[in-house]
Amino acid sequence: MGTLEGKVALVTGGSRGIGAAIADRLAAGGANVALTYVSTRGRADEVVSRIEAHGRKGLAIQADSADPAAVTAAVEGTVEAFGGLDILVNNAGIFPTASIEDVTVEDIDRTLAIHVRAVLVAAKAAAPHLPRGGRIITIGSNLAERVPWPGLSLYAASKSAVLGLTRGLARDLGPKGISAVVVQPGSTETEMNPVDGPHSDAQRELSAFGEYASAADLAETVAFLAGDGGRFVTGSAVTVDGGFNA
Repeated sequence: MGTLEGKVALVTGGSRGIGAAIADRLAAGGANVALTYVSTRGRADEVVSRIEAHGRKGLAIQADSADPAAVTAAVEGTVEAFGGLDILVNNAGIFPTASIEDVTVEDIDRTLAIHVRAVLVAAKAAAPHLPRGGRIITIGSNLAERVPWPGLSLYAASKSAVLGLTRGLARDLGPKGISAVVVQPGSTETEMNPVDGPHSDAQRELSAFGEYASAADLAETVAFLAGDGGRFVTGSAVTVDGGFNA
């Protein structure tokens, strides 16, 4: 039996990249997993198929994390389908890059809606359902603590906000035995940041290992925190960046 046997998880933005790897890994550990997607229904169904291949139940829910009603509905839909919720993984994200002179108010609003407001809304919706030992794990970024290049002000600001939010959630929910942790990836191979992209060499130069993480590396960390290993970890940032911020 896996350490997550019988648990129920919801992974936002789980149809691709880090989110898909997390959904797959949690299912491999024994959890039934719901995931949200915005428009890539076919890819979300592929992840559900991988979840089911582990002998677990999977569910794909269409929800744009910029829409607070959709975020709440995704939490409630997971509880209705699976009878509860033990693990909330706030993974959905975008990667805006622009000089501060070129950032628009619309860029600011959408980024903060997805990276900050959606996490608050999901936590608020999930909290009444999470049992003692429940987990809220949010995917942040190592750029919350170090910004080595221009054009990242908005993205870094939104991910820095997640740090404070996580610490606040830890205090709010700690008396109920619910933990809150932020996992901060560094350069990770995804469609948004491919290893052969225009800025990949510069990113590798800042890694102590000289390479990118894989989505599976992040998924393993999340699975650890969601399982027995994360029982006493709360209000913390776990940085998985290959020494990028060292």
